[in-house]
Amino acid sequence: MTISERDQKHLWHPLTQHKTHPTALGISRAKGALLFDENGKEYIDGIASWYTSAYGHCHDFIVKRVKEQVEILDQVVFSGLTHEPVVKLSEELIKILPENQNKLFFSDNGSTSVEVAIKMSLQYHFNQGEKKNILIAFEEGFHGDTFGAMSVSGLSVYNGPFEDFFLAVERIPVPNGENNEAVLQQLQALISQGNVASFIFEPLVQGAAAMKMHDALGLEMLIEECQKNNVITIADEVMTGFGKTGKYFASQHLEVHPDIMCMSKALTAGMVPMAITSCTEAVYQAFYSDDMGKGLFHGHTYTANPIACAAALAGIELLQSEEMQENIQRVINAHKNFDKRIKNHSKVANTRQCGIIYAFDLDVEMKRYGGLRDRLLNFFLENGLFLRPLGNTIYISAPYVITDEQLQKVYDKIEYLLEEVI
Repeated sequence: MTISERDQKHLWHPLTQHKTHPTALGISRAKGALLFDENGKEYIDGIASWYTSAYGHCHDFIVKRVKEQVEILDQVVFSGLTHEPVVKLSEELIKILPENQNKLFFSDNGSTSVEVAIKMSLQYHFNQGEKKNILIAFEEGFHGDTFGAMSVSGLSVYNGPFEDFFLAVERIPVPNGENNEAVLQQLQALISQGNVASFIFEPLVQGAAAMKMHDALGLEMLIEECQKNNVITIADEVMTGFGKTGKYFASQHLEVHPDIMCMSKALTAGMVPMAITSCTEAVYQAFYSDDMGKGLFHGHTYTANPIACAAALAGIELLQSEEMQENIQRVINAHKNFDKRIKNHSKVANTRQCGIIYAFDLDVEMKRYGGLRDRLLNFFLENGLFLRPLGNTIYISAPYVITDEQLQKVYDKIEYLLEEVI
């Protein structure tokens, strides 16, 4: 039996309705920007496996570092103990984060990094004798699948059965450059009620909202207003972090920086799960007390796993290398040239780009899952591409090491799709 056939016996996949989509493609190995199925067919990984393998799959440098770490220290409790990989990682990560970030709290995936951030923001006020229970989030935001993260997410396709159990959240539109003042006034009205704890946002690009992009100046205005009123600001950089927007973090495109940041996905270069929630010294000081009860009681068994830390350290070193920065710029420029070729196509409604993230909307009505969307997914797979359309949005967020030839194949197949398939 094939991997795909054996898979169907016991496995339950994420974001999958198994009655209508019973089959999963069996992948046997990966290298660089390529995935290989169990029959040997290759696929260009156009989304870096959900934005994780930013430096390419099975990168020799990262594999070497992880192998070395496995032989020294595999796992150790992080409550009361520490180790060299996590200390070194803290030192190197702080160097590339916005300058106001000073403390790092470890967990194990993007959702839990957001969960930690939300708990930090609520307890920050609680520890100072204030009850602030309202969270502000953008419309159509997505922050994960645990309950706090779902609460601040605005996509009902993910949240429907659970909305009666959510935290209290108020939603505002994303600033688009034309509505900045109106969005700011809406935020001010919410803050004036006196019970707002925090404002959480995906900076510049809303991933699950089909790569919806917003105005940096408008976002700065919102962050400034929050910080002026002691409302904690949380940047969810799980998707945007580690080079995807052309800077190390999307928040570095802004003049004002968030109080808390959430990181995962490319943090460990797609090698193993890990997440970090960073914060300012001021946030940390609200928990620093002789009172044990003011501590942050949140923990995961594999917190700051040494192997994951080794992968993250190797990834950060690669990210800062001249070669990887040149790769990022090369992909950015290639997308800009491709955009000139398709932006005026009759079947393209609009295009957008932020760093290596490129997206466009088809000028057709379609559901987020099923129907034409599945036909597009199958078209790409049949043509050796792994792209996952979000409804009528097709996007590219490939590993930085993707070759010019591989990128050209992605572009060519998309153009063929526009001309011959849709």
